Amino acid sequence: MNEFEDHLEAEESDLYEHLRIKVDKGQSLLRIDKFLMVRVENASRNKIQNAIEQGNVLVNGLAVKSSYKVKPFDDVSIVLPHPPRDTEIYPENIPLNIIYEDNDVVLVNKEAGMVVHPGYGNWNGTLVNALTYHFTQLPQLPGNDGRPGLVHRIDKDTSGILVISKNEKSMASLAKQFFDHSIKRKYVALVWGDLENEGTISGYIGRSVKDRKVMDVYNDEEKGKWSVTHYKVLERFNYVTLVECELETGRTHQIRAHMRHIGHPLFNDAMYGGDKIRKGTIFAKYKQFIENCFEILPRQALHAKSLGFTHPSSRKEVYFESELPEDFKGALDKWRGYIQNH
Repeated sequence: MNEFEDHLEAEESDLYEHLRIKVDKGQSLLRIDKFLMVRVENASRNKIQNAIEQGNVLVNGLAVKSSYKVKPFDDVSIVLPHPPRDTEIYPENIPLNIIYEDNDVVLVNKEAGMVVHPGYGNWNGTLVNALTYHFTQLPQLPGNDGRPGLVHRIDKDTSGILVISKNEKSMASLAKQFFDHSIKRKYVALVWGDLENEGTISGYIGRSVKDRKVMDVYNDEEKGKWSVTHYKVLERFNYVTLVECELETGRTHQIRAHMRHIGHPLFNDAMYGGDKIRKGTIFAKYKQFIENCFEILPRQALHAKSLGFTHPSSRKEVYFESELPEDFKGALDKWRGYIQNH
């Protein structure tokens, strides 16, 4: 019931009816929370009680308490501050860049800007909508509703490689490999500043107390989940550095949070402070050059380059790579030209 509580707040008068039940004449007296438990799909008693406390459950047009006993002919309704939506995932004919496909898996090179699965504010145009169009009967794991075939994801503005399961066996196998951290994943990132040739970043990743959309790295295991990123330098541009990051764990925004944590946020990562000049001169020409780079690469400079795993059927190790997208290549070419001329 309260899954939208962190989203846009509506005025109290802006309530939308989500469910209406006319109690039948044979109904015996029953607490409202117990009555709704068996009638509201996917709702725990806790969720229902929260909704009642928030005044979102009305009987005959009036908010009631959990102890209210439903009686014959009562008019029960659930009202929430957001309009109801259709939870069906609709197939959409969106082109996919498929790197590899067999009976068990599909490897896709996702474009930057594409959301992986439907969610608040992005109910369509996602990778899942495209997958549902191109493939029928993609599997779902318990607790993974609305994300058929998905065993992992990458951020909307990160480009790169994703593996999708085509059947239950494949999904179970890959989900276990991700859980065991045995999947080999490498990313390419352009970060601000100079780094050592190679290094490891670790810590507990959890939500920032200042901004819930951002992840922070903590020393306290109660504040987050353990995370490890290994990096090595691929190319230096004096002011920024191209690095390869290998994930030992796969936490939300892991590379983005780790790089900011060590003082080297990703180039043009607005959420983590990389959309400002972090190293270099204050001269107008340099500033203009950086702004031109931001225009070419209007997102965080992060690409999921490769993926290695044990194939669900053959049990052999397989490895796939994806091409850097044009915006990333364009920004790198611009940096190479700048360094040659300065």
